[in-house]
Amino acid sequence: MRAVRLSVVTAAATAAALAAVTGCTEKGSSGSDGDRVISVTATDDKCEVSKKEFPAGHIELDIANKGSKVTEVYVLFPDDRIVTERENIGPGTKQKVTAEVKAGDYTIACKPGMKGDGIRQAVKATGGTVAKRDPRLDKAVAAYRKYAQEQADATVPLAEVFAKAVKDGDIEAAKKAYAPSRIGWERTEPVAESFGDIDPKVDVRADGLEAGQEFTGWHRLEKSLWQDKKITDADKTLADQLITDLTDWQKRVGKAEITPTSMANGAKELLDEVATGKVTGEEERYSHTDLVDFKANVEGAQDAYELLKPVAKENDAALVTELDKQFAALNTLLDKYRADKNSYDFTSYDKVTDAQRKELSDAVNALAEPLSKLAAAVVK
Repeated sequence: MRAVRLSVVTAAATAAALAAVTGCTEKGSSGSDGDRVISVTATDDKCEVSKKEFPAGHIELDIANKGSKVTEVYVLFPDDRIVTERENIGPGTKQKVTAEVKAGDYTIACKPGMKGDGIRQAVKATGGTVAKRDPRLDKAVAAYRKYAQEQADATVPLAEVFAKAVKDGDIEAAKKAYAPSRIGWERTEPVAESFGDIDPKVDVRADGLEAGQEFTGWHRLEKSLWQDKKITDADKTLADQLITDLTDWQKRVGKAEITPTSMANGAKELLDEVATGKVTGEEERYSHTDLVDFKANVEGAQDAYELLKPVAKENDAALVTELDKQFAALNTLLDKYRADKNSYDFTSYDKVTDAQRKELSDAVNALAEPLSKLAAAVVK
Protein backbone atom coordinates (compact mmCIF):
# COMPACT_ATOMS: atom_id res chain seq x y z
CA MET A 1 0.00 0.00 0.00
CA ARG A 2 1.00 3.63 -0.25
CA ALA A 3 2.02 5.41 2.91
CA VAL A 4 -1.28 7.24 3.54
CA ARG A 5 -4.80 6.94 2.21
CA LEU A 6 -7.55 9.53 2.10
CA SER A 7 -10.31 8.29 4.39
CA VAL A 8 -14.04 8.40 3.77
CA VAL A 9 -15.54 11.35 5.64
CA THR A 10 -19.19 10.37 5.48
CA ALA A 11 -21.43 7.90 3.74
CA ALA A 12 -24.32 10.33 3.75
CA ALA A 13 -22.98 12.27 0.77
CA THR A 14 -22.77 9.29 -1.55
CA ALA A 15 -26.27 9.17 -2.96
CA ALA A 16 -25.74 11.61 -5.81
CA ALA A 17 -22.18 10.47 -6.39
CA LEU A 18 -22.80 6.75 -6.76
CA ALA A 19 -23.76 7.27 -10.38
CA ALA A 20 -20.92 9.70 -11.00
CA VAL A 21 -18.71 7.26 -12.86
CA THR A 22 -20.04 4.30 -14.84
CA GLY A 23 -18.92 1.86 -17.45
CA CYS A 24 -20.30 3.95 -20.30
CA THR A 25 -18.44 6.41 -22.44
CA GLU A 26 -19.62 9.89 -21.59
CA LYS A 27 -19.26 12.92 -23.84
CA GLY A 28 -20.22 16.49 -23.08
CA SER A 29 -23.00 18.08 -25.07
CA SER A 30 -20.68 20.86 -26.15
CA GLY A 31 -17.14 22.06 -25.80
CA SER A 32 -13.81 21.40 -27.46
CA ASP A 33 -11.09 19.00 -26.33
CA GLY A 34 -9.42 22.00 -24.71
CA ASP A 35 -12.43 22.40 -22.43
CA ARG A 36 -11.68 18.96 -21.07
CA VAL A 37 -8.04 19.61 -20.15
CA ILE A 38 -7.60 20.84 -16.57
CA SER A 39 -4.17 22.14 -15.71
CA VAL A 40 -3.20 21.34 -12.12
CA THR A 41 -0.22 23.18 -10.65
CA ALA A 42 0.97 21.64 -7.40
CA THR A 43 3.42 23.29 -5.02
CA ASP A 44 4.32 22.60 -1.41
CA ASP A 45 1.45 24.79 -0.20
CA LYS A 46 -0.92 25.25 -3.15
CA CYS A 47 -3.05 23.21 -5.54
CA GLU A 48 -4.14 25.45 -8.39
CA VAL A 49 -6.54 24.31 -11.12
CA SER A 50 -7.10 26.06 -14.42
CA LYS A 51 -10.87 25.70 -14.32
CA LYS A 52 -13.44 24.98 -11.62
CA GLU A 53 -16.10 23.81 -14.07
CA PHE A 54 -15.74 21.57 -17.11
CA PRO A 55 -17.98 19.37 -19.30
CA ALA A 56 -18.84 15.95 -17.96
CA GLY A 57 -17.29 13.02 -19.76
CA HIS A 58 -13.65 12.25 -20.32
CA ILE A 59 -11.31 14.79 -18.80
CA GLU A 60 -7.55 15.06 -18.69
CA LEU A 61 -5.54 16.41 -15.77
CA ASP A 62 -2.33 18.05 -16.97
CA ILE A 63 -0.31 18.07 -13.75
CA ALA A 64 2.86 20.03 -13.05
CA ASN A 65 4.64 19.68 -9.71
CA LYS A 66 6.41 22.99 -9.09
CA GLY A 67 7.08 22.24 -5.43
CA SER A 68 10.05 20.70 -3.67
CA LYS A 69 8.24 17.54 -2.50
CA VAL A 70 6.95 14.46 -4.28
CA THR A 71 3.18 14.84 -4.60
CA GLU A 72 0.01 12.96 -5.47
CA VAL A 73 -3.08 14.33 -7.22
CA TYR A 74 -6.57 12.91 -6.72
CA VAL A 75 -10.01 13.42 -8.19
CA LEU A 76 -12.45 12.58 -5.39
CA PHE A 77 -16.16 12.02 -4.98
CA PRO A 78 -17.91 14.18 -2.34
CA ASP A 79 -17.47 11.34 0.20
CA ASP A 80 -13.72 11.09 -0.52
CA ARG A 81 -13.90 7.91 -2.56
CA ILE A 82 -11.28 8.00 -5.29
CA VAL A 83 -12.33 8.59 -8.90
CA THR A 84 -8.75 8.54 -10.12
CA GLU A 85 -5.28 9.45 -8.92
CA ARG A 86 -1.69 9.85 -9.98
CA GLU A 87 1.00 9.42 -7.37
CA ASN A 88 4.77 9.85 -7.08
CA ILE A 89 4.93 13.03 -9.14
CA GLY A 90 8.45 14.27 -8.49
CA PRO A 91 9.48 17.91 -8.07
CA GLY A 92 9.81 19.65 -11.41
CA THR A 93 8.03 16.88 -13.31
CA LYS A 94 4.74 16.63 -15.19
CA GLN A 95 2.13 13.88 -15.46
CA LYS A 96 -1.14 13.42 -17.30
CA VAL A 97 -4.09 11.33 -16.20
CA THR A 98 -7.39 10.68 -17.97
CA ALA A 99 -10.60 10.22 -15.98
CA GLU A 100 -14.29 9.74 -16.69
CA VAL A 101 -16.87 11.74 -14.76
CA LYS A 102 -20.57 12.40 -14.89
CA ALA A 103 -22.16 15.71 -13.99
CA GLY A 104 -21.71 16.51 -10.33
CA ASP A 105 -19.44 17.92 -7.66
CA TYR A 106 -15.89 16.66 -7.16
CA THR A 107 -12.68 17.60 -5.40
CA ILE A 108 -9.19 17.81 -6.87
CA ALA A 109 -6.62 17.28 -4.13
CA CYS A 110 -2.84 17.68 -4.22
CA LYS A 111 -0.85 15.93 -1.48
CA PRO A 112 2.66 17.38 -1.15
CA GLY A 113 4.86 14.84 0.57
CA MET A 114 2.04 12.31 -0.02
CA LYS A 115 0.76 12.92 3.50
CA GLY A 116 -2.53 13.99 5.03
CA ASP A 117 -5.78 14.97 3.32
CA GLY A 118 -4.09 17.25 0.81
CA ILE A 119 -4.73 20.75 -0.48
CA ARG A 120 -8.16 20.75 -2.07
CA GLN A 121 -10.11 22.52 -4.77
CA ALA A 122 -13.86 22.07 -5.29
CA VAL A 123 -14.74 21.51 -8.96
CA LYS A 124 -17.88 20.67 -10.92
CA ALA A 125 -18.61 18.61 -14.01
CA THR A 126 -21.56 20.03 -15.91
CA GLY A 127 -23.93 18.94 -18.65
CA GLY A 128 -23.05 15.87 -20.62
CA THR A 129 -25.01 13.54 -22.81
CA VAL A 130 -24.45 9.81 -23.05
CA ALA A 131 -22.70 8.84 -26.25
CA LYS A 132 -23.13 5.48 -27.92
CA ARG A 133 -21.75 2.81 -25.63
CA ASP A 134 -18.86 0.68 -26.85
CA PRO A 135 -19.97 -2.88 -26.09
CA ARG A 136 -16.35 -4.01 -25.92
CA LEU A 137 -15.67 -1.62 -23.05
CA ASP A 138 -18.90 -2.62 -21.31
CA LYS A 139 -17.73 -6.21 -21.56
CA ALA A 140 -14.29 -5.29 -20.22
CA VAL A 141 -15.79 -3.52 -17.19
CA ALA A 142 -18.11 -6.45 -16.45
CA ALA A 143 -15.24 -8.92 -16.74
CA TYR A 144 -12.98 -6.85 -14.50
CA ARG A 145 -15.72 -6.50 -11.88
CA LYS A 146 -16.09 -10.29 -11.90
CA TYR A 147 -12.32 -10.67 -11.61
CA ALA A 148 -12.14 -8.27 -8.65
CA GLN A 149 -14.94 -10.16 -6.89
CA GLU A 150 -13.25 -13.49 -7.51
CA GLN A 151 -10.02 -12.18 -6.00
CA ALA A 152 -11.85 -10.94 -2.90
CA ASP A 153 -13.76 -14.21 -2.57
CA ALA A 154 -10.50 -16.17 -2.76
CA THR A 155 -8.68 -13.89 -0.33
CA VAL A 156 -10.99 -14.24 2.66
CA PRO A 157 -10.55 -18.04 3.09
CA LEU A 158 -6.77 -17.69 2.77
CA ALA A 159 -6.79 -14.87 5.30
CA GLU A 160 -8.86 -17.05 7.63
CA VAL A 161 -6.12 -19.70 7.51
CA PHE A 162 -3.61 -17.01 8.43
CA ALA A 163 -5.80 -15.62 11.21
CA LYS A 164 -6.43 -19.07 12.67
CA ALA A 165 -2.69 -19.74 12.87
CA VAL A 166 -2.22 -16.44 14.68
CA LYS A 167 -5.01 -17.20 17.12
CA ASP A 168 -3.56 -20.68 17.69
CA GLY A 169 -0.24 -19.10 18.55
CA ASP A 170 1.47 -21.05 15.76
CA ILE A 171 4.14 -18.67 14.48
CA GLU A 172 5.51 -20.94 11.74
CA ALA A 173 2.05 -21.75 10.35
CA ALA A 174 1.16 -18.06 10.40
CA LYS A 175 4.35 -17.17 8.55
CA LYS A 176 3.59 -19.77 5.89
CA ALA A 177 0.03 -18.50 5.42
CA TYR A 178 0.90 -14.78 5.43
CA ALA A 179 2.02 -14.08 1.84
CA PRO A 180 -0.61 -16.28 0.10
CA SER A 181 -3.34 -14.45 2.02
CA ARG A 182 -2.31 -11.15 0.40
CA ILE A 183 -2.18 -12.13 -3.30
CA GLY A 184 -5.81 -11.37 -4.22
CA TRP A 185 -5.70 -8.06 -2.38
CA GLU A 186 -2.51 -7.00 -4.16
CA ARG A 187 -3.93 -7.94 -7.56
CA THR A 188 -6.94 -5.64 -7.16
CA GLU A 189 -5.75 -3.06 -4.63
CA PRO A 190 -7.00 -0.01 -6.61
CA VAL A 191 -10.58 -1.30 -6.20
CA ALA A 192 -10.14 -1.67 -2.43
CA GLU A 193 -8.49 1.74 -2.21
CA SER A 194 -11.42 3.35 -4.02
CA PHE A 195 -13.53 2.88 -0.88
CA GLY A 196 -11.04 4.91 1.14
CA ASP A 197 -11.65 3.44 4.60
CA ILE A 198 -10.66 -0.23 4.24
CA ASP A 199 -7.05 0.00 3.07
CA PRO A 200 -5.84 1.97 6.14
CA LYS A 201 -7.23 -0.77 8.37
CA VAL A 202 -5.79 -3.82 6.66
CA ASP A 203 -2.69 -2.75 4.72
CA VAL A 204 -1.15 0.25 6.48
CA ARG A 205 2.59 0.26 7.18
CA ALA A 206 4.13 1.65 10.35
CA ASP A 207 5.50 4.69 8.49
CA GLY A 208 2.08 5.41 6.98
CA LEU A 209 0.21 5.93 10.22
CA GLU A 210 -1.48 9.27 10.73
CA ALA A 211 -1.68 10.96 14.12
CA GLY A 212 -3.88 8.90 16.42
CA GLN A 213 -4.25 6.00 13.96
CA GLU A 214 -3.90 2.49 15.39
CA PHE A 215 -1.49 0.12 13.67
CA THR A 216 -3.67 -2.78 12.53
CA GLY A 217 -3.92 -5.30 9.71
CA TRP A 218 -1.51 -7.54 7.90
CA HIS A 219 1.65 -5.55 8.50
CA ARG A 220 1.10 -5.21 12.23
CA LEU A 221 0.87 -8.99 12.43
CA GLU A 222 3.83 -9.34 10.08
CA LYS A 223 5.89 -7.33 12.57
CA SER A 224 4.85 -9.58 15.45
CA LEU A 225 5.72 -12.75 13.56
CA TRP A 226 9.07 -11.81 12.06
CA GLN A 227 10.48 -9.02 14.22
CA ASP A 228 8.93 -9.52 17.65
CA LYS A 229 8.84 -13.31 17.20
CA LYS A 230 5.82 -13.67 19.46
CA ILE A 231 2.04 -13.62 19.25
CA THR A 232 0.21 -11.64 21.91
CA ASP A 233 -3.44 -11.61 22.92
CA ALA A 234 -3.71 -8.26 21.16
CA ASP A 235 -2.43 -9.88 17.96
CA LYS A 236 -5.14 -12.53 18.20
CA THR A 237 -7.74 -9.79 18.44
CA LEU A 238 -6.19 -8.05 15.42
CA ALA A 239 -6.40 -11.30 13.47
CA ASP A 240 -10.16 -11.38 14.01
CA GLN A 241 -10.40 -7.71 13.05
CA LEU A 242 -8.49 -8.39 9.84
CA ILE A 243 -11.09 -10.96 8.79
CA THR A 244 -13.92 -8.56 9.67
CA ASP A 245 -12.38 -5.81 7.54
CA LEU A 246 -11.60 -8.12 4.61
CA THR A 247 -15.14 -9.49 4.69
CA ASP A 248 -16.39 -5.90 4.53
CA TRP A 249 -14.21 -5.38 1.45
CA GLN A 250 -15.48 -8.61 -0.09
CA LYS A 251 -19.11 -7.49 0.30
CA ARG A 252 -18.43 -4.03 -1.17
CA VAL A 253 -16.48 -5.02 -4.29
CA GLY A 254 -19.67 -5.44 -6.30
CA LYS A 255 -20.59 -1.81 -5.58
CA ALA A 256 -17.24 -0.37 -6.65
CA GLU A 257 -17.32 2.31 -9.33
CA ILE A 258 -15.42 0.82 -12.27
CA THR A 259 -14.94 2.39 -15.71
CA PRO A 260 -12.57 1.67 -18.58
CA THR A 261 -10.41 4.62 -17.56
CA SER A 262 -10.39 3.63 -13.89
CA MET A 263 -9.25 0.16 -14.96
CA ALA A 264 -6.42 1.66 -17.02
CA ASN A 265 -5.41 4.09 -14.30
CA GLY A 266 -5.64 1.31 -11.73
CA ALA A 267 -3.17 -0.75 -13.75
CA LYS A 268 -0.73 2.16 -13.62
CA GLU A 269 -1.36 2.54 -9.88
CA LEU A 270 -0.37 -1.09 -9.36
CA LEU A 271 2.96 -0.43 -11.08
CA ASP A 272 3.39 2.61 -8.84
CA GLU A 273 2.79 0.32 -5.86
CA VAL A 274 5.64 -1.86 -7.07
CA ALA A 275 7.96 1.09 -7.61
CA THR A 276 7.33 2.73 -4.23
CA GLY A 277 6.99 -0.30 -1.96
CA LYS A 278 8.05 -3.59 -3.41
CA VAL A 279 11.25 -2.70 -5.28
CA THR A 280 12.46 -0.70 -2.28
CA GLY A 281 11.70 -3.51 0.18
CA GLU A 282 9.54 -1.21 2.30
CA GLU A 283 6.25 -3.07 1.91
CA GLU A 284 7.25 -6.37 3.49
CA ARG A 285 10.10 -5.06 5.61
CA TYR A 286 9.83 -7.81 8.24
CA SER A 287 8.89 -10.89 6.18
CA HIS A 288 10.79 -9.97 2.97
CA THR A 289 7.98 -11.47 0.90
CA ASP A 290 7.98 -8.42 -1.38
CA LEU A 291 8.35 -10.41 -4.60
CA VAL A 292 5.04 -12.19 -3.95
CA ASP A 293 3.29 -8.82 -3.74
CA PHE A 294 5.34 -7.61 -6.72
CA LYS A 295 4.12 -10.47 -8.90
CA ALA A 296 0.51 -10.04 -7.76
CA ASN A 297 0.60 -6.32 -8.59
CA VAL A 298 1.94 -7.06 -12.07
CA GLU A 299 -0.68 -9.76 -12.61
CA GLY A 300 -3.47 -7.39 -11.61
CA ALA A 301 -2.19 -4.68 -13.93
CA GLN A 302 -1.84 -7.12 -16.80
CA ASP A 303 -5.32 -8.57 -16.31
CA ALA A 304 -6.85 -5.08 -16.54
CA TYR A 305 -4.72 -4.29 -19.58
CA GLU A 306 -5.67 -7.50 -21.41
CA LEU A 307 -9.37 -6.70 -21.00
CA LEU A 308 -8.86 -3.22 -22.49
CA LYS A 309 -6.37 -4.35 -25.12
CA PRO A 310 -8.78 -4.83 -28.09
CA VAL A 311 -9.91 -1.21 -27.95
CA ALA A 312 -6.45 0.13 -27.13
CA LYS A 313 -4.96 -1.78 -30.07
CA GLU A 314 -7.47 -0.28 -32.45
CA ASN A 315 -6.67 3.23 -31.21
CA ASP A 316 -2.92 2.93 -30.62
CA ALA A 317 -1.36 -0.23 -32.01
CA ALA A 318 2.18 0.94 -31.26
CA LEU A 319 1.35 1.40 -27.58
CA VAL A 320 -0.07 -2.12 -27.36
CA THR A 321 3.04 -3.55 -29.00
CA GLU A 322 5.22 -1.78 -26.44
CA LEU A 323 3.06 -2.85 -23.51
CA ASP A 324 3.11 -6.48 -24.63
CA LYS A 325 6.89 -6.29 -24.86
CA GLN A 326 7.40 -4.70 -21.45
CA PHE A 327 4.95 -6.97 -19.61
CA ALA A 328 6.74 -9.99 -21.09
CA ALA A 329 10.15 -8.63 -20.11
CA LEU A 330 9.11 -7.91 -16.52
CA ASN A 331 7.46 -11.30 -16.08
CA THR A 332 10.53 -13.05 -17.47
CA LEU A 333 12.73 -11.15 -15.03
CA LEU A 334 10.48 -12.07 -12.09
CA ASP A 335 10.66 -15.73 -13.07
CA LYS A 336 14.37 -15.68 -12.25
CA TYR A 337 13.42 -15.42 -8.59
CA ARG A 338 11.32 -18.59 -8.38
CA ALA A 339 12.11 -22.18 -9.30
CA ASP A 340 8.54 -23.03 -10.31
CA LYS A 341 6.70 -20.59 -12.60
CA ASN A 342 3.38 -21.84 -11.23
CA SER A 343 4.41 -21.19 -7.63
CA TYR A 344 4.50 -18.05 -5.49
CA ASP A 345 7.56 -19.31 -3.65
CA PHE A 346 9.86 -16.40 -4.47
CA THR A 347 13.35 -15.57 -3.25
CA SER A 348 13.33 -13.72 0.07
CA TYR A 349 13.82 -10.07 -0.84
CA ASP A 350 16.66 -9.56 1.63
CA LYS A 351 18.64 -11.95 -0.58
CA VAL A 352 18.14 -9.75 -3.66
CA THR A 353 21.22 -7.59 -4.27
CA ASP A 354 21.24 -3.87 -4.92
CA ALA A 355 22.17 -4.51 -8.55
CA GLN A 356 19.27 -6.92 -8.94
CA ARG A 357 16.89 -4.44 -7.33
CA LYS A 358 18.07 -1.82 -9.81
CA GLU A 359 17.36 -4.22 -12.67
CA LEU A 360 13.86 -4.84 -11.33
CA SER A 361 13.28 -1.10 -10.88
CA ASP A 362 14.36 -0.39 -14.46
CA ALA A 363 11.97 -3.04 -15.77
CA VAL A 364 9.10 -1.58 -13.75
CA ASN A 365 9.82 1.92 -15.04
CA ALA A 366 10.02 0.66 -18.61
CA LEU A 367 6.49 -0.72 -18.26
CA ALA A 368 5.03 2.10 -16.17
CA GLU A 369 5.77 4.80 -18.74
CA PRO A 370 3.70 3.33 -21.62
CA LEU A 371 1.09 2.03 -19.17
CA SER A 372 0.42 5.63 -18.13
CA LYS A 373 -0.90 6.19 -21.69
CA LEU A 374 -3.41 3.34 -21.64
CA ALA A 375 -6.37 5.37 -20.36
CA ALA A 376 -5.97 7.94 -23.12
CA ALA A 377 -5.73 5.18 -25.73
CA VAL A 378 -8.95 3.60 -24.51
CA VAL A 379 -11.00 6.80 -24.93
CA LYS A 380 -9.59 8.09 -28.22
